[in-house]
Amino acid sequence: MSRRSLLAAGALASVPALAGTASAAGVRPADEGGSGLVTPVRPMPTTAADWTDIADVLGRKGNMARGTVYHTDYPREDLHVVSRGITVSSGLALGSHVAFVRYADGSTMVMGDLAVAEAELQHVTKALQRHGLEQTAIHKHLLAQRPDVWWTHVHGHGDDPVALARGVRAAMDRTGTPPPRQHQPPRATGLDTEGIDAAMSAKGSHYDGVYKCVFARRETIVDGGHVLPPGLGAISAFNFQSLGGGRAAVNGDVVMVADEVQKVLRTLSRDGIEVVDLHNHSLRDEPRLFFAHVWGVGDAVELAKCLRRAVAHTNVQTFT
Repeated sequence: MSRRSLLAAGALASVPALAGTASAAGVRPADEGGSGLVTPVRPMPTTAADWTDIADVLGRKGNMARGTVYHTDYPREDLHVVSRGITVSSGLALGSHVAFVRYADGSTMVMGDLAVAEAELQHVTKALQRHGLEQTAIHKHLLAQRPDVWWTHVHGHGDDPVALARGVRAAMDRTGTPPPRQHQPPRATGLDTEGIDAAMSAKGSHYDGVYKCVFARRETIVDGGHVLPPGLGAISAFNFQSLGGGRAAVNGDVVMVADEVQKVLRTLSRDGIEVVDLHNHSLRDEPRLFFAHVWGVGDAVELAKCLRRAVAHTNVQTFT
């Protein structure tokens, strides 16, 4: 999976028919044989060529993940943010992303997480609402940051993927997100990545100047009667930004079901990892998922050990 750990339309017409749920959009999971048992709708394989019209609307190319997810990211390199005295890189915590998935019933789902400056937030909210896209969370990933940045999770589901993309584009046009940059090869972080991998029991990857480790839920996750592809909206992801001398700032989130939450929070607190917030990313996910955003500064390998002890309380597996 690409981890990139997931806009020239101008003022676009509103999309009143576009709904945030499959049922509202006239798309319903199948009821097999009238038994009353709903069969979740599964995603369909696609290629990048199937998403050319979406790329055109968004104004930038995305990439395919696992043959089903079309993913586009938007690094907020225009923002200069300091948290706890540390200058936060776009790779550590300042990125927006959206993912599109096509389903067997002909519908398309879009999910994403948008990083917006506080002055942009209400404009983004209004644009999403005009285009029928739902906000499923509005929260922060960082503590004591200047300037203030908010993250809003977005969700849309309907029969017209271009309309969904127009809604995303309208929202992103209300931000200072810079144009897409030319792809750059991964840069070494200067961290002990082998030590981090050993501590996390996972193979991480370099992305945008940070080192990232990702875990995905083992369960099948269903959202609004539609199966989410593995890893979509159900991952624990940790970004390590080098501070020199083997030290790092780490930012990320842990995905949990209800019975795991308190075990994870206690472990993080005991080991000195700060919890930024506890929230949900979706409104209709089954099983119900909770996310805790975390922040830590210290020896990178020791931070990885602490995070791994917390992740051990959750039903996840390493994700590549």
